[in-house]
Amino acid sequence: MKKRSAFDNAESVLPPEVRPGQSVELLKQLHILTREGKLNQDSRRKLKQVYHLFQFIEKLLLELPVRPEGATLADHGAGKSYLGFIIYDLFFKPLGQGTIYGIETRSELVASSQALAQRLGFERMQFLNLSVAESAQSDALPAQIDVVTALHACDTATDDAIAFGLQKNAKFMVLVPCCQAELARALNQNKAINLQRTPLAELWRHPLHTREVGSQLTNVLRCLYLESQGYQVTVTELVGWEHSMKNELILAKYTGQKKRTAGERLQALLTEFGVAELMDTRYPLN
Repeated sequence: MKKRSAFDNAESVLPPEVRPGQSVELLKQLHILTREGKLNQDSRRKLKQVYHLFQFIEKLLLELPVRPEGATLADHGAGKSYLGFIIYDLFFKPLGQGTIYGIETRSELVASSQALAQRLGFERMQFLNLSVAESAQSDALPAQIDVVTALHACDTATDDAIAFGLQKNAKFMVLVPCCQAELARALNQNKAINLQRTPLAELWRHPLHTREVGSQLTNVLRCLYLESQGYQVTVTELVGWEHSMKNELILAKYTGQKKRTAGERLQALLTEFGVAELMDTRYPLN
């Protein structure tokens, strides 16, 4: 019998962050673990963030009714698909059912994710080279998606993910918005008129404030829009601010109870901030 070296023994001791049954090979391929099975500080931070988000998503997946084919999840702006792979490894793989769709515009990331899923035998993971908006019209996705996720999808990609979820009758949406520039641009266009019209325009008179107010207002409008479309919305922190400044987590659960007052307040805010034109393009009420 071959004698194990001290180096072999060191390799067999994994960091405590690695969960029982979790694919060590996956974590190495995602460059979360080193080839020796070690975890550096940056990877520990990234893994902590993904695990924390997984805890929220796992609870939602467990609320879904049991079906032979399992749950469906669409991950928008998937990037290298850290989140999708971790969800599949920890939840979908043990169940032996359910499908995850990774939506990403960068073809090289889609190709590498497809290759990794094939190597690991994650046969119920599919990766599509599409924008969020394009995916809503794609025949490669089913008509109904149970859970929609978007982790740091930039600017209007989060809004497109919400529109996708509404079209796909999603039971849950899990959104961590990134940069929000669309509303800031709209506020800038009408700034002079609004400064004459309302003292509230002082909130976004300076460019730095325009960006900050635009970001805050965008997420408030998103929450009101989701409520107007029949979702119960919870807003919380993803992880501590020391880990990420893009930290707002929006959880939406479909109840079917559309809040008329949410739609009215949405419209009133858009009018008050001088960007009512977004009602037709970004927040259509029905």
